Amino acid sequence: MMEGPRAPKDPTKKRKSFYIMRGKSVAGSPQADGRGIQFLYMNDGRMVSSARLVGGITDEEMLKLLETTAGFRRLVHSIGVTVEAQDRELVTDFCLQMYGNRDLYGSGTTLRMPVQANGMEHILELEGCDWSEDDNVPGQIRFEFPLAETLATVAVRFYLQDGYDAPEVEEEEPVDFASTDYLRMVEKSLVQTGNNARLKRAIDKARRGEDVTIAFIGGSITQGAGAIPINTECYAYKTYKGFCELCGGENVPENIHYIKAGVGGTPSELGMIRYERDVLREGDVVPDVVVVEFAVNDEGDETKGECYDSLVRKILNAENRPAVILLFAVFANDFNLQERLSPVGRAYHLPMVSTRDAVLEQFYQKPGSGRVVSKNQFFYDSYHPTNVGHTVMADGILHLLRVVDSQETEEDTLRLEEIAPPMGGAFEKVTLLDRRYFEGRRTACVGPDGNPGEGNGNGTGQQEEPAAVIDYGSFVHVDTELQAVEMDMDLTGTPEFPDNWMYRGAEAAKEPRPFVMDITCESLLLVSKDSASNQTGCAEVWVDGEKVLHADPHVNGWTHCNAQICFKGRERKKYHVEVKMAPGMEDKDFTILGFGVV
Repeated sequence: MMEGPRAPKDPTKKRKSFYIMRGKSVAGSPQADGRGIQFLYMNDGRMVSSARLVGGITDEEMLKLLETTAGFRRLVHSIGVTVEAQDRELVTDFCLQMYGNRDLYGSGTTLRMPVQANGMEHILELEGCDWSEDDNVPGQIRFEFPLAETLATVAVRFYLQDGYDAPEVEEEEPVDFASTDYLRMVEKSLVQTGNNARLKRAIDKARRGEDVTIAFIGGSITQGAGAIPINTECYAYKTYKGFCELCGGENVPENIHYIKAGVGGTPSELGMIRYERDVLREGDVVPDVVVVEFAVNDEGDETKGECYDSLVRKILNAENRPAVILLFAVFANDFNLQERLSPVGRAYHLPMVSTRDAVLEQFYQKPGSGRVVSKNQFFYDSYHPTNVGHTVMADGILHLLRVVDSQETEEDTLRLEEIAPPMGGAFEKVTLLDRRYFEGRRTACVGPDGNPGEGNGNGTGQQEEPAAVIDYGSFVHVDTELQAVEMDMDLTGTPEFPDNWMYRGAEAAKEPRPFVMDITCESLLLVSKDSASNQTGCAEVWVDGEKVLHADPHVNGWTHCNAQICFKGRERKKYHVEVKMAPGMEDKDFTILGFGVV
């Protein structure tokens, strides 16, 4: 029998506190050593947003203090951490890492505390911790598990120094997904059904037992960020499951197939380039329904809508005439680009679903007076939904499908050639050219040995017309430290743009040679790798002797794929393109992931 102390101490008076995580689901992503780690990023305003969203903090002075390590130490006395898992004996490490000034990931303080997963709060007191003099900002929280794919529910709250106050914690009722209020909320997500012919055709095909593929392309929300586990709790998979139930009952029919192709932190400017590879799988997949989700990512689209329009036209123009559903997600600050992008849906009479329209108004109602789901319940962090949020997103799409299913079938009247692109369609026929493209064809390609690259021809015994003449120069290596995403049902990341060209400054600095390409086209984009590494430098793109692009991999500050326009809409002719390190950067690294070419 368990016994307590004979004379328990008087309880310590608890300090004022607020949560930055509460009832949050986490899962250990697989690591090379077999462990599992859940990374929760706190930089770039995320900790401030969590304090507002979860903790209810409105004091601007307190929020400002959370932006820097120095301010954090002035505000926070200690950190309370709770972990609950099925195995109550499990011990996980809670880590709070400060990013450094000199070295983002290497020169800041990392606070660490073991926490047993039995639901008991463990306290990490900050006084007496060994702090680095190079600390800059709160960077990330990690839960490190002994084994990969461990699931747990966690809470993290900050206990405050004397003189600071926080509101009392508001208790929340679980979301009732079967309630009338919930169903009414979901109904508000339907912007328009558009012309239903293509969706009806896909539903009818699935019911007849014919092969049907539903695909999803977008950013990190489509990748599944915030869903635990990411492969089965994301909105894409939940939509797929619902589509299967609509067309074939509870069991997943073998004739209905699923493609998930979300890449975190990327807009449609990259999506239009990678569509053939990530969705069509180089021609092996012919989707019948494609859900496009870029409404919260496309602020980074240089064209402010033309890339999105071009992607949608590219999908619609396929020979099998697939259905396209435009999905408008939402951030915790109520932001999305629905007003900018919805004219594309109206021009082509496409079905559109807005998660923002469903949840925004009710977020600001009181419990019991119209609120169905709170922001804390819906959002995992500033940008991504929880499992609840992903369910709401999926239910909006499924509501659309049920409405369309109940309608009479319309005639498929879409003729793209008769509709002027509302945002512009200069990139509708953009193609990805990467190392695999050049080395897999009989293009005039000079490899690292100075000899023309070998290829397979076009299968007819005749050599293909060269797409380009290229010379690797000093960009001879292949970068393997790439952004990786969970595609389809996988839990392990698939590297994005593995067939790349990398310049290593340590080897090439003495005699740096540019990457050279002579190519006939009318538009050109560079896809390059972003990085936080101090060893990564900037590069420049020159076209016919004119500098057209300065590519700085530190702008985004993490390992990430970045597409940038070199030129567009020019005369179709041969251009001489050079990519070279910026002056003074010859001893740094840079990776060309590929090119988008029209």
